Amino acid sequence: MFAYSPLEQFCVSTLIPIHFLGYNLSITNATLFLFLVFTILYLTLTFATMNATVVPNNWQLVVENIYSLTKGIVESQIGVKHREYFPFIFVLFCFVLFSNLCGMVPYTFTVTSHIFITFSLGMMMFVCINVVGFSTHGLHYFSLLVPPGLPSALVPLLIGIELVSYIFRVISISVRLFANLMAGHALLKILAGFAWAMLSAGVLGLFGSFLTLSVVLAVTGLEVGIAMLQAYVFAVLTCLYLSDAVHLH
Repeated sequence: MFAYSPLEQFCVSTLIPIHFLGYNLSITNATLFLFLVFTILYLTLTFATMNATVVPNNWQLVVENIYSLTKGIVESQIGVKHREYFPFIFVLFCFVLFSNLCGMVPYTFTVTSHIFITFSLGMMMFVCINVVGFSTHGLHYFSLLVPPGLPSALVPLLIGIELVSYIFRVISISVRLFANLMAGHALLKILAGFAWAMLSAGVLGLFGSFLTLSVVLAVTGLEVGIAMLQAYVFAVLTCLYLSDAVHLH
């Protein structure tokens, strides 16, 4: 018998090796599923809105609900006057949501369960927020590091603390997404492997396997909810950070 690690599902494997000028440009399973996520997202949005009607069909209703949810997040967190940030938040939310949900399909690869992907999203968000902050307020944007009403003697100390907290936004938002998805998928793998192993233990094993599979089914439903929730949290936190950049304190 072979003992497979529950973390084996997160291994990045090379599908088509490509080396050019000393750089490794190989196509991996992560590359493939990134392409599939973008393709599924594009086709879903295209076909759902291609023949839009006043009374929406099921697919159009799903896309309209995603649109309304994202629009509500942007308006509540940043403000009605700053709807120009809606396309960025909408694409970000849809990408994280579809990546999370596609990863729930058996024998697929969850791209958002890798810290490299989530950290890249966090860095993109961080760069965009700083561009917005400095383009809106100029050097006055540094006042974000100084809480209002702070005594002058505490300014040097608080600037250091606020700067570390500001930089760690990237780590917190990326680790939250990666850790939740990785832990959930690993738990499902462990429970499914345990249920399969119990099948060889006779009648009691069969009963125990049935109970374990019931737990797996319940955890799967929970993981689908977490996949949606983490996309929502990612979008809300991005809007909160954008709101700080736009409105300062």
